[in-house]
Amino acid sequence: MAKARYYTGDGSESGTRDLPETIFDGVVNESVMHQVVKAHLANQRQGTAAAKNRSAVRGGSRKPWRQKGTGRARQGTTRAPQWTGGGLAFPPQPHGWRQRVPRKVRALARRSAFNARAMDDRVRLVDSAFLDQWTEPATRRLVKSLDGMGIEGRVLILTDGVRSNLVLSARNVPGIRVLPFGKESVYDVLLAHTVIIESSALDAAAAPAAAQDEETSNA
Repeated sequence: MAKARYYTGDGSESGTRDLPETIFDGVVNESVMHQVVKAHLANQRQGTAAAKNRSAVRGGSRKPWRQKGTGRARQGTTRAPQWTGGGLAFPPQPHGWRQRVPRKVRALARRSAFNARAMDDRVRLVDSAFLDQWTEPATRRLVKSLDGMGIEGRVLILTDGVRSNLVLSARNVPGIRVLPFGKESVYDVLLAHTVIIESSALDAAAAPAAAQDEETSNA
């Protein structure tokens, strides 16, 4: 069973705790993670790049010179791609880059990303009392708390619901992102060097899955 370091309300480390097997099952499927991350990045593209082809450039309907007798190559329009000011031969056109990934594949990739971080000891659990300290935005306190926990690099903080003051505290710090647990993408988890999860959020997410597994076994 995977384990993670646990931090109490005052930010001090208090041993380790077991991570729920419904999420941290030890399976890391790299090919599925690659597929989901690639689809995530593709879905961020706007697909609005555009340029004009020869038919979209204004003018050029008159033949620049007669077909024969001039000694020059025949030309039908000054808006052809080889002319300065002409259209492009194969211009980019607006289109969608969206890729659809099945729900079960996304779920497997998400568990794989969490397992990959847990195997490298990059998952931390914090008590809800620790995050309750942010009754107002306090960026300096957040940075100091992370330094006290020995956390460096990019950090992803997953909370039990929306914590607006914590979001405001982290938004001006490069490399720190705060999201409600369950709203994170596989890309967010893999981009972070350390994932901090509020313990109550993890318990709430693991409970329905455990109940479903128990019903299946009883059936």
